[in-house]
Amino acid sequence: MAVLTTQSDLRARPAAGTAVSIWLWCVAALVLAMVTVGGATRLTDSGLSITEWQPLLGAIPPLSDADWQDAFEKYKQIPEYSIVNAGIPISEFKAIYWWEWSHRFLGRFIGIAFALPYIGFLLAGKIRGRFAVKLLGVFALGGLQGAIGWYMVMSGLVDRIDVSQYRLALHLLTAFSILALLVWLALDAGGSDDRVRLNTVSRGEWWFAFALFALVFFQSGLGALVAGLKAGYAFNTWPLMDGSFVPDRFWELTPWYLNFFEHIPTVQFDHRMVAYLVVALALVHAVMLARTADDERLVRSAALLAGGLLLQMGIGIYTVISAVPLPLGLAHQAGAAVMVVLATLHLHAMTRASSR
Repeated sequence: MAVLTTQSDLRARPAAGTAVSIWLWCVAALVLAMVTVGGATRLTDSGLSITEWQPLLGAIPPLSDADWQDAFEKYKQIPEYSIVNAGIPISEFKAIYWWEWSHRFLGRFIGIAFALPYIGFLLAGKIRGRFAVKLLGVFALGGLQGAIGWYMVMSGLVDRIDVSQYRLALHLLTAFSILALLVWLALDAGGSDDRVRLNTVSRGEWWFAFALFALVFFQSGLGALVAGLKAGYAFNTWPLMDGSFVPDRFWELTPWYLNFFEHIPTVQFDHRMVAYLVVALALVHAVMLARTADDERLVRSAALLAGGLLLQMGIGIYTVISAVPLPLGLAHQAGAAVMVVLATLHLHAMTRASSR
């Protein structure tokens, strides 16, 4: 992520950078909203309700009783209906359909909210050079994310009653990558280098910040595995799991490495342990900067990240012991996206400081 800011980018920063920055922040907010709606789609088991991928025509929902019946009949052909939802009335099908349709529609809306202003800013000369190319790359990644979403849905249409946890993790981490890139580029576009005076931090401190950024992504991937396996519905106690700190059934699958990706006790245990690790490291990092940093903005961003991670861990614990009710599940997923934003803000500030 640090390679995104270069001296040539700073010189090429547009005079109307504030407008570009506001636009990118708005798109980032839309991505965060889409992550939250995606969480609702998953928690309500709505993700397989639309069994086709139509990038253009799919924006139009069923408009008549015949259209609804046609969509319902297609849903009846997949295993989730016959094994999990057999006999549900069409009114219940409509409820899950609207969640998935909203998730896909929001993705289309984000594409338009990015593309049209991008063209306008480009024609007006407000974005140019390498910065314009980077923005185009983010747009391309957004298009790829749509294909990844369908790749994920496909995994649950034939031989499964839910989507692959591996594809779910890929889908979530791609969304978080887009979110982080948007935040980073918004910061690049909006800040005037002449008005920013950050102290120089050591390479060790910068690497600590980068490690935290990477760990936030890694923990998010573990969370996606928990979600994909519905592991949050098991072991609804804390701090013990099934009466032990390390669950008895920790190491049952062969080959051994599958336990880390497909075994519910191991996957939930790993998610818990990495949460403890990332919170502890964030607190240590904040204390270190409080002692060494000259600029209070660095200290504040580190403290905000550490506090946010501590709160996110608390929400996660409460979510598990409450057996994952929808509001808490949504709060935890949205919180993960917010942690990505906070980690990006801090790493960006540390990168600019370390370049002095």
